[in-house]
Amino acid sequence: MTKQNVIVSQPDAEIMNMAISVAVANSSIFTAVAEKPPVGPPGYISISRRRFVNLKNLDSFNGAERINSWVDSMRASSPTHIKSSSFLKEDWIRQHPSALDMFEQIIDASKGKQIVMFLDYDGTLSPIVEDPDRAFMSDAMRKTVKKVARSFPTAIVSGRCRDKVYKFVRLAELYYAGSHGMDIKGPAKGSKYMKGSQGVLCQPASEFLPMIDEVYKLLVDKTKSTPGAKVENNKFCLSVHFRCVDEKKWNELSLQVRSVLKEYPILRLTQGRKVLEIRPTIKWDKGKALEFLLESLGYAKCTDVFPVYIGDDRTDEDAFKVLRERGQGFGILVSKIPKETNATYSLQEPAEVMDFLQRLVEWKRKSVRSHAML
Repeated sequence: MTKQNVIVSQPDAEIMNMAISVAVANSSIFTAVAEKPPVGPPGYISISRRRFVNLKNLDSFNGAERINSWVDSMRASSPTHIKSSSFLKEDWIRQHPSALDMFEQIIDASKGKQIVMFLDYDGTLSPIVEDPDRAFMSDAMRKTVKKVARSFPTAIVSGRCRDKVYKFVRLAELYYAGSHGMDIKGPAKGSKYMKGSQGVLCQPASEFLPMIDEVYKLLVDKTKSTPGAKVENNKFCLSVHFRCVDEKKWNELSLQVRSVLKEYPILRLTQGRKVLEIRPTIKWDKGKALEFLLESLGYAKCTDVFPVYIGDDRTDEDAFKVLRERGQGFGILVSKIPKETNATYSLQEPAEVMDFLQRLVEWKRKSVRSHAML
């Protein structure tokens, strides 16, 4: 798994003891956190934040050396690039072959199993653009994703605010996991894959909302002197985009962000593709979101489920790792250059993602027709 740089000061013990309410009933994902969670309001589980906060990610401010490492990381962006001098592209492709070239093998591995699709948004369904508010997916991609959702349970898993991702995608039959999986909601419209009549809802970081809003305002004010910097409020996390910032200003921007966060020790700073991410320091990520959704769909302990996760960012590595550890399904990294990854296969760009999804839908159509004729 690609390691992420993480910054956060020593947490306050009193804050860490606060409870987190998760809007989902009796989820076994949390049994490792608390064997007998105290019952909160109907349909909710209360979880001790002492066990939920990720202490392994805690780090302190180490001055210029730490800043320099951050700027170097900002240059590399995500996931970590593999230096061509030590790892040739041909070798990387052999280890992470194209999902298009390996399509028949993928289908063979999935036969007799329920495919479940997990899709990142930016850089996967839409191109990476300078203005994050204009990261629109094409009509052709939308039609393709709609067909995928008709064929398989499908979720969009993004670092963006769930509502914003929904406005981009505009498909009511999907599951949406925004804020890096910290804001999950089931289909707004009937789905044949939904278990029971209750909609799925999970917001493990809901108590951080006032703090996130406060930090958002501070970051907007602090970074306004850096041309090109854009702070985005993703509800349960924040993004500081530096794609349009002159590289000479990256050090200054890093200092600005860190100067705000040092007053908020239970928030952590990580990095994606030309973006700094501020999130609550809790044990929750896209991998946890994937596990939660599989459980919500009734596939948590099934041996005949085949999850497929497609993404392009460092934050997707958590989901890739979960799939490797489960030994079920696989991850597909979207990248034109070799990067350290837990994904099994690769695709170069959103156009190839659409091609792969279209092939998957066509295979499903032929498979259903074939079974109907028997």
